[in-house]
Amino acid sequence: MLSWRLSNSMDAGFCSEALNEALFKYGRPEIFNTDQGSQFTSFEFTGVLKEAEIKISMDGRGRYMDNIFIERLWRSLKYEAVYLHEMTDGFVARQVIDDWMTFYNGNRPHSFLDGKTPIEAYYENNPHRGHAPYGGKNVLAA
Repeated sequence: MLSWRLSNSMDAGFCSEALNEALFKYGRPEIFNTDQGSQFTSFEFTGVLKEAEIKISMDGRGRYMDNIFIERLWRSLKYEAVYLHEMTDGFVARQVIDDWMTFYNGNRPHSFLDGKTPIEAYYENNPHRGHAPYGGKNVLAA
């Protein structure tokens, strides 16, 4: 998970913020895949991708298998964190999710990654990533 946000609305702003953070920290991918939710089809979100010259790929309707890796991540998050805690408000939810994401990325070995954590595998394959690929500026105009 490169970046994430929590929101109680379907507004595209929080998705664009997370996208901008991921692009800033980890660089520009060739292709970005997502589902067809309104946040991801908005001009705000797709504009960030187009400005960064990233090809946009969207899953077909009802095609959860198109993005099985992220679907498995959401399932793990729900069963290993969300369902185990009483979410009394957004602050608690944010902390529970943040703690789990930190564990998932930095401490949890993955068999698919030959026992490495996602962070270890990422930096092993991208040793120069994470150094302000856009010259230190955000790709979305403020």
